[in-house]
Amino acid sequence: MKKILVRSGMSPLDTFSADEIIKRNAIGNNVGNLMYAYSVFRNLTTENVELVSDYYRTNPLDAEMINETYDAYAIPLANAIRPSFIPTLKKYTELIQKLKIPVYVIGMGMAFPYEPNISSKRPFDDDVKRFVSAVLEKSNILGLRGQITSDYLSYLGFKEGQDHQVIGCPSMYTFGENIKIRDIELNTSSSISVNMTPKADQEVLKFLNSLSDHYKNLNFIPQDMDEMILTYSGTPFLGGAINTKVDNYPNNLMSNVYKNNQVKFFLSAPSWIEHMRNVDISIGTRLHGNVAPTLAGTPSITIPIDARMRELSEYHNFPRVSIEEINAETKLENLLEKVDLHSIEKSHQRNYNNFINFLNKNEIEHVYNYNAKGLKLPFDDKLEKIKLLDPVSPITSCSSEEMKERLQKSFEIMVPKQEKENNKLKGKVKEKNKKLDKKENKIKKDEKVISDLKLDIERKSKDLKKSKEQNKKLVLKLQNIENSRSWKLTRPLRLLRQKR
Repeated sequence: MKKILVRSGMSPLDTFSADEIIKRNAIGNNVGNLMYAYSVFRNLTTENVELVSDYYRTNPLDAEMINETYDAYAIPLANAIRPSFIPTLKKYTELIQKLKIPVYVIGMGMAFPYEPNISSKRPFDDDVKRFVSAVLEKSNILGLRGQITSDYLSYLGFKEGQDHQVIGCPSMYTFGENIKIRDIELNTSSSISVNMTPKADQEVLKFLNSLSDHYKNLNFIPQDMDEMILTYSGTPFLGGAINTKVDNYPNNLMSNVYKNNQVKFFLSAPSWIEHMRNVDISIGTRLHGNVAPTLAGTPSITIPIDARMRELSEYHNFPRVSIEEINAETKLENLLEKVDLHSIEKSHQRNYNNFINFLNKNEIEHVYNYNAKGLKLPFDDKLEKIKLLDPVSPITSCSSEEMKERLQKSFEIMVPKQEKENNKLKGKVKEKNKKLDKKENKIKKDEKVISDLKLDIERKSKDLKKSKEQNKKLVLKLQNIENSRSWKLTRPLRLLRQKR
């Protein structure tokens, strides 16, 4: 049987507890990462192929082991083209260059502003070039999340259709071409799912945050690791999270959705999708927050806030509204009138066929025939044999026993994390001290040079002053000679000599 190594923090078949996920950071800081990993596992697992998670291990020294153990390496990437991910991208480049097996990049994207200037030079351009070039030596073509990423790689010199191909987010093909969105009749009893991003515009956050005042059957679905820790333990570890100072955002236990036990943090993609089957509509600024309901057949409205979301929502034709369409007067029913809740269905068949075309170009075995017929997949058989864990609810909703257990586990996680963080800080302080020492030594050398220059200037100033005094004396002496009686008497003789 063939074995494919897959970049993921955990396999969809892993049932890590919440504290284990936090300890490992198995969601890669965002639980949305589990969604596209689920799709890759489900679509590429066949009777002849087994997929294995790499648990986000990126070590070029593993190359020999990977070559000996696996037949290929599948690397699903989200917004990998961003400054904070470049160090990891460099490691992948070094690792890939040492591999002798095929390497498939499935769904790489970027994190640019909503209206990016593609042709502007970026400090990581060369790093991206090296990564793409390394992958193309191990596969036929890269799969990209959207047209903006495609335009960027074309700007770097790679050819669209030959080196790279837009395939969208692989999470959208979890169940193949089988997407059918239900209709909705909105009322105050409707089940609403809300997702938010701290970076979203304040008007958007105000609107989303206010929905809990109008719809009591509402749940907030957070995705970030900071939010998972808040939900699990009641407070972020190691100080405040990024979103703690954001207004109109559920970032503490005093927020309405936390006080009313309206928060669910999912520990697996299958359980997240299953929950969404019982929701009437999902709305928010998170991509995978609206992919999950889409896969469940639930209507959704997406509010793109950057180029990453823009290219994906446009490619998959998500029902969407712009930031500018939301203000203090906006109501959910107003937005429903502006969108076509079935728009995804109109392009999904074409997008899925394009995805299969991408897999075929790379000669990747897949389960297209199963998906096309809606049959049970080999991976589904494996999934049915495990018991998925329930989502994490706020610690304030737990029994006293569970609360004690969570706090104890949180403390056990926090101490080594704090020590690790302290060691990192010590390392950074040490590195900064080294740089400061170098700067101080350079300053001392510069000061010595400046001091020597000053002495040299003083010496030259004295010499110049002395020369000026000598010149002055000579001028005076010459004037005395020219004014003398003898000089005047001998003038005719000097003129006669000049004529000769």
